[in-house]
Amino acid sequence: MNIRERNQSYEDLTLINQAKFSKDTLGRKCHELEDDIRTVFMVDRDRIIHSKSFRRLKHKTQVFIQTSSDHYRTRLTHTIEVSQIARTIAVGIGLNEYLCEAIAMGHDLGHAAFAHVGEAVINDFLPGGFKHSEQSVRVVSKLEKGGKGLNLTAEVIDGILKHSGLNDTNNIPITLEGQVVRYSDKIAYVNHDIDDSIRAGLLTEEQIPKHLIDELGNSNSERINTLVHDIVNNTVKNIERGNNKVSLSDKKTQALLELRSFMFKNIYLGNVLKDERKKAGFIVENMLQYYFGNPEKMPVMYRNIADEEGKERAVADYIAGMSDDYCLSTFNRIYIPKTIVY
Repeated sequence: MNIRERNQSYEDLTLINQAKFSKDTLGRKCHELEDDIRTVFMVDRDRIIHSKSFRRLKHKTQVFIQTSSDHYRTRLTHTIEVSQIARTIAVGIGLNEYLCEAIAMGHDLGHAAFAHVGEAVINDFLPGGFKHSEQSVRVVSKLEKGGKGLNLTAEVIDGILKHSGLNDTNNIPITLEGQVVRYSDKIAYVNHDIDDSIRAGLLTEEQIPKHLIDELGNSNSERINTLVHDIVNNTVKNIERGNNKVSLSDKKTQALLELRSFMFKNIYLGNVLKDERKKAGFIVENMLQYYFGNPEKMPVMYRNIADEEGKERAVADYIAGMSDDYCLSTFNRIYIPKTIVY
C-alpha cells in the first residue's frame, strides 16, 4: 500500500457514504497515472494553487472599493475564506474536505478585472454572454499552461461551474462537496463584504436590519459561526431523512438571502459606488474595443484563439484574465499620453 492508498483508506474511515470518495472519481478528460502520495482531489487543489490564474487573484477586486489598505479583501483572500468555511462544513458533515478545497480554490479563477462590473461589460461584448463560473472552467480546462489546461477531475470542474446561484434548482452540483462550496461562497462574501464596507465608511452597523442581526449575529464572526453550525446540523438531518442535500434551515436561508439583497441594494448596485463602477466599466469597455481592433497586440496564445474561435472570444479571454492593476496600467499605456503634445 502506497501513501495515496493509505490516504484513501482514511476516507473509508472518516467520510459518510454520501461523500465523494477520491477512489471513485469520475476521472479526468486525459487519463493520468495517479500520484503515489496525493489523492486526485489533492492533486487538483495543488494544480490550482500553483497556477498563474490563482496568483492573479491577489490583484483582482472583490468589491470595487479603493484598496489602499491592506485590510480589504481581494479576490484571493475571498477564495481562501471560502475554502476555510467549506472545509469546516465538510468536516462537520463528514464530506471530502480536499474536494471542497479544490473547488473553492478554483471557483473564481474566471472573474474579470473589476469584479462584477468587468463581468457585465464583457457579457455585453461577447456573443453568447459571459459568466465568471463558465470562464473559471475555461481557465482550468483550456487557458492555463499555455492552452493545455490543468486536466482536473470532473467533480472539481462541475463544482466550479455550478458554484453560483443558490436558487437555481437546474444547476445543482453533482457532489455534496460542490453544494457545500456553493453555500460557502455566499456565506463568505456577504459577511466579509459587510466588514469591508463598514471599514470603508460605506456602511454602518446601524444600517443592517435589526431582525437580521438578531437572527444571525452582531459581527462578521458571529454570523459566519451561526450559518456554519446551521448548515452542518441541517444537512446532517437531511441525510438522516434520506434527502442527500446540503442546505441551511429555512429561517437561516431566508436571513442570508435578505442580507444578500440588502448588500446588493446598498453596496453592490447602490449609489454609493455608482461613479466608481462607471469608471471601471469605461476602462474595460475601451480595453475590449482596443484589442478587438488590434488583435495582433495580444500574446500569441490569444491570437491563436482568435483564429480558432473568433476575435471576441480571444479578447474576452485576454481581458478577463487581467488583474485590476494590469488592466489599469495597460489602459494608461494605451490611452494616456506620456509627453506633452504641442
